[in-house]
Amino acid sequence: MSGERHRSAPADRSPPGPRAVDICDLAPPYVRAIAPYQPGKPISELARELNLDEADIIKLASNENPLGVSPLARRAIEDTIAGLARYPDGNGFELKQALSRRFGVTQDCVVLGNGSNDVLEMAARAFLTPGLQAIYSQHAFAVYPLAVQAAGATGIEVPAVAFGHDLDAMLSAITSRTRLIFIANPNNPTGTLVKPSELEVFLSDVPSEVLVVLDEAYNEYLPDEFRSNSTGWLKRYSNLVVTRTFSKIYGLAGLRVGYALAAAGVADLMNRVRQPFNVNSIGLAAATAALDDSGFVRETYEINRSGMRQVTDGLKRLGLDYIPSYGNFVSFRVADAARVFRMLLEAGVIVRPISSYGMPQHLRVTIGLKSENARFLAALERTLAAP
Repeated sequence: MSGERHRSAPADRSPPGPRAVDICDLAPPYVRAIAPYQPGKPISELARELNLDEADIIKLASNENPLGVSPLARRAIEDTIAGLARYPDGNGFELKQALSRRFGVTQDCVVLGNGSNDVLEMAARAFLTPGLQAIYSQHAFAVYPLAVQAAGATGIEVPAVAFGHDLDAMLSAITSRTRLIFIANPNNPTGTLVKPSELEVFLSDVPSEVLVVLDEAYNEYLPDEFRSNSTGWLKRYSNLVVTRTFSKIYGLAGLRVGYALAAAGVADLMNRVRQPFNVNSIGLAAATAALDDSGFVRETYEINRSGMRQVTDGLKRLGLDYIPSYGNFVSFRVADAARVFRMLLEAGVIVRPISSYGMPQHLRVTIGLKSENARFLAALERTLAAP
């Protein structure tokens, strides 16, 4: 037909040869070198692996609350389900308002996260680039080096003293390229604590251009006399970030809600790298309600105190060394930790191996209910007696 447009056939082409480069090889080398975080083994996974009944398994590996979910949070969860077709409040207004009232800060000083891991990573993304450095302690939380490496920065691991932070050595490690320091207090997985007076002196000595991220995931397990005035320090140290979580004493680990408190300018930068809607509707509602459940928090605290005595007394009776802990867990030393870990799994007791933290002869056990602690100690005793 007149006016019809024709396309010429494409020229013959030889089939492409083998690809010379794997696309994965083009990712930044610091990303390719990341060893992913290994969480505690889930109950369902162990049941599948060893053909065990899930009801017969106890998990004491991930520092979860043995009482379960806060009753006030449970009620809030039930009330929120009907609205799940809607996006959550991206600004988290009600939770921020509750945190603002609790800690005496303005809402623009609050950053919400998908667990405290999320806000730790926000701090790294906001302040680190390739060529810069971050400092953390040996035997400290595994997310710190991961967050630093993902930003392309260099992690400086300072040797621990008695499994805890050596603040003087960390100060000495600061260089012109240092932009961030991570401090876990209490520390996970060792349970060690930096005294409030020592921590305040440290903050006063850190240069103002270095951000100090104070990770207080286990703060609520501390007796009053061991708690620092970290939220009060925010008024004096604009380079301080305090991070906490609802995953531990509040019993909301499955909902992943954490937060950071910081100077407004620092919080603004962290919020710029925050993913939209990073905290879901149920998490926001449950965390807001849990914050007011003082009865549940107090009961959890008391159960942890008595359980800690039960477990440490049992470890002493078995002749095992342990690291005195200020959290809801305790790490203990045992010969052939890998074998003991495996035998405990076969007995339906999940604890946490911590060889990845540079502690190959230690295992970490979460403090559970009285019956769970007793079962762990009995299984451990049988394991130690086995040929």
